[in-house]
Amino acid sequence: MSKAVSAVIFEGSQPKSPVEEMMVKVRQAALLDNLEKMNQVSYFDNIYLHTNRSELVEPAKRLGAEVCLNYIARQHFHYGRELQAAIKKHNLSRVFCFNGAGCPLITVEELNMICYKLLCHERFVYTNNTQSVDMIAFTVPDNIAGADLPATDNSLAMTLRDQMGLRMELMPHTLGLLFDVDTPADVLVLGAGPFAGPHTRAVLDSLQFDYSNLEQAKAVLKEEYEDVVLIGRVGAPIIERLNAVLKLRLRVFSEERGMKSLGRIETKEVVSLLGLLIDHAGLEQFFNYLARVARCAFIDSRVLMYHYQYDFPDQSRFLSDLGLWTEIEETWLKEFTRLAVNCPIPVVLGGHSLVSGSMWALCNELDPAAI
Repeated sequence: MSKAVSAVIFEGSQPKSPVEEMMVKVRQAALLDNLEKMNQVSYFDNIYLHTNRSELVEPAKRLGAEVCLNYIARQHFHYGRELQAAIKKHNLSRVFCFNGAGCPLITVEELNMICYKLLCHERFVYTNNTQSVDMIAFTVPDNIAGADLPATDNSLAMTLRDQMGLRMELMPHTLGLLFDVDTPADVLVLGAGPFAGPHTRAVLDSLQFDYSNLEQAKAVLKEEYEDVVLIGRVGAPIIERLNAVLKLRLRVFSEERGMKSLGRIETKEVVSLLGLLIDHAGLEQFFNYLARVARCAFIDSRVLMYHYQYDFPDQSRFLSDLGLWTEIEETWLKEFTRLAVNCPIPVVLGGHSLVSGSMWALCNELDPAAI
């Protein structure tokens, strides 16, 4: 079987604060770890890295990538148009596409599996998540140049399936195919665990993180039949995984899955039942209730943010994930984070990836036999 799969990687950033710069360093290190793994996969004919970060050019080239350096401002970056341009420029027929840290724990075996699967099918799309794509492999349809591809990667799989008629299949649920470095919560899970690659580990070890809150939550997960709360865009696979690997009493409130890919944020349709509870009880009482029903909690806080139609900058959201409430300027988020930090139980804040891939990583870390 000839080499016929081309990898297209997008990794761009314009950090405006130290906490965002920290995220960039971790993501870039994860990218280099991935390039080393991709060099061991014979199915790739070319690896194209599209980035606006000049410091990535030389290390990525040394690891076999063809680097396309551009300076498109992040706010003007249109994922679909950039992907179409890459396909046209390089005349691609089978594409494996991800962002730089979209699959930092993927294995060489999984990369081989994805490529082989893609080579065995026509008019086919293979993704790790239907409504929130982190990585995707697909055969390029003839009419891709004129397609209305989405501005972000979240809904690309649905577009290829629903508008272009490709047959979709989901990748297996594994640590390597689910874990994503999307927020500082994921960085904390990666830093406190054993799974980071060598480039990523070197960066993590150089950063001064406080892992105490996460370690307290992990201690609860290790115990037997303690109540653990999951709030936000929680999917069925992670609930099944937690129940299979750990001995817990789960209290799950899942809402607003697909709020990005379905355009609910832009149309201001996001509604959270817990947000309505907070409207009546207040933030302080909400955290009091939380401490009454559980020993620890993992909260995808973005659902609540968009329920209140707050469009906080990355700096503020990331500071909240790290519990650094004194550095947050926005009143609601500052108070929300302060109460989470001071809650009698450990409360871990993050985005969708916290209650998805990061929970999967915690399962594997606490039960190595499950890896």
